[in-house]
Amino acid sequence: MTTREPNGGPVPQGRYLPACRHGGLIFTAGMTPRRDGVLTLTGPVRTALPIETYREAVVLACSNALSAASGVLAAGEGIAAILSLTVYVAAESDFTAHSRLADFASQHLQEALGERGIGARAAVGVATLPGNAPVEVQIIAAIS
Repeated sequence: MTTREPNGGPVPQGRYLPACRHGGLIFTAGMTPRRDGVLTLTGPVRTALPIETYREAVVLACSNALSAASGVLAAGEGIAAILSLTVYVAAESDFTAHSRLADFASQHLQEALGERGIGARAAVGVATLPGNAPVEVQIIAAIS
């Protein structure tokens, strides 16, 4: 079984596309922190643990979303801007630092794309995520 798309992007865990484009926009599916098809971290985000505990998972999920977006670009195209970033956080009920976790994704996009990587953002707390993932990242990007 292949765990990567031919272009190196993430493989869907169900019947959907990792990313699709319409006109000059790319919409990604929600991406979890999977490497080679396996979650690198599971379980809810815990209040008692340092926020840094989750940096790698958030960055990996964001990297997977960026890879999925890049996978639908044609030759000579690039990502002009990240228009929207949504970070879903499955956390304990008393966790309130959702935006601090989302900052890890924002930082990754800025490092990858410069100021084009910073757009609108939402950090959303949820009860659970697929596969018991702690985070899921979705982006909407403009094509250049």
